[in-house]
Amino acid sequence: MDETFLSEFNKRNYFNQCTNSSELEQLMNSKKIKAYIGFDCTAPSLHVGSLLQIMCLRLLQKYGHQPIVLLGGGTTRIGDPSGKEETRKILLEKEINRNIRNIQKVLKIFLNTKDKKVKPIFVNNFSWLGKLNYINFLREIGKHFTVNKMLSFDSIKLRLEREQSLSYMEFNYMILQAYDFLELNKKKNCILQIGGSDQWGNIINGVDLIKRCNNKQAFGLTTPLITLASGSKMGKTEEGAIWLDKRFLSSYDYWQFWRNTDDKDVLNFLKMFTDLDVNEIENLSQEYENINSLKILLANETTKMLHGETASKKAQTTAKEIFQNKSVGSELPTIKIEKNIISNGINIIDFVLLSKLFKSKSEIRRMIKNKGIRLNNNIVEDEKNNISMFDFNENGILKVSHGKKQHVIMKIN
Repeated sequence: MDETFLSEFNKRNYFNQCTNSSELEQLMNSKKIKAYIGFDCTAPSLHVGSLLQIMCLRLLQKYGHQPIVLLGGGTTRIGDPSGKEETRKILLEKEINRNIRNIQKVLKIFLNTKDKKVKPIFVNNFSWLGKLNYINFLREIGKHFTVNKMLSFDSIKLRLEREQSLSYMEFNYMILQAYDFLELNKKKNCILQIGGSDQWGNIINGVDLIKRCNNKQAFGLTTPLITLASGSKMGKTEEGAIWLDKRFLSSYDYWQFWRNTDDKDVLNFLKMFTDLDVNEIENLSQEYENINSLKILLANETTKMLHGETASKKAQTTAKEIFQNKSVGSELPTIKIEKNIISNGINIIDFVLLSKLFKSKSEIRRMIKNKGIRLNNNIVEDEKNNISMFDFNENGILKVSHGKKQHVIMKIN
């Protein structure tokens, strides 16, 4: 049997829930549809936590369906309470617009923007939410929602059970998201919304609203919450977010994130986050000599998708130089420092703080005590040492390392 969107969606472990999977399967096999995924615009870019949704958009395009990317210029002004323990900071309009531009740039890297049949449609929901008349909205849309039902959804219920503050503004979010689906159904003939599992309540509200207002069948499809084998949430590390933007995270650090995947997650992540044939991935463990080879394959494929093949190869080469040849590594993040800072000597703690590998001097002192900091692969033993020009090589470079995985090049400007 030929592969279909939903069959591959299942095989890649994207599937969590669907409002009517058999009917949706029949429909998507008989015609090309439009489906949408919404993205928050609360941050200056997207991070790896959004990558699963991006892969869903890519899969839609693969099977000839056209994705709609909703950039939440309107709903970002409210804040989605789903999965949150506190009210989000309200951003200024110029911040939201800047975030939208940046996020759209990232999405265009991953998606096919040349084929007119599947080219993504970018929409900003502020274009309709910003024009709403509150009284009319309550009369025409609000009447379809009961407080009883709204209180039953996890996004609301969990916050209330924990006795955490929930503003009336946030309480309205699910109505606005349902209205987004209704608007896209009217204007773009969009019949499917895809989102994370925490969006299930919001999505089925949209499906119900379309049925009530347009008397049309729409569908909702959710993906599972991705947690690492360690139990932590996908996309978050001790060092911060894994950004899908080279301005915030180098291609080397991105490659290294995937290279450090837990053994238990490797095959699953190859299915979820690469374009490798899903039917062949299970056989890869027999073809590759060890689990580390699979991790390198994962790092290469994911980095190639975002940063390009050249950057991916350079990142692998740099990693090999660092770990096997003990050299500096040309693709490491670089921080430039003024010569006058070094020429008179600078305490090792102040110097390491400039690397931005650590947030405080006390953390650096603790790491030195635990032999967790190296300069050009040599362990730092004494926190009272000073750094001078003699510590840099002939090219004015000195490598600062934290453990085996984090490295920064300090270069004299």
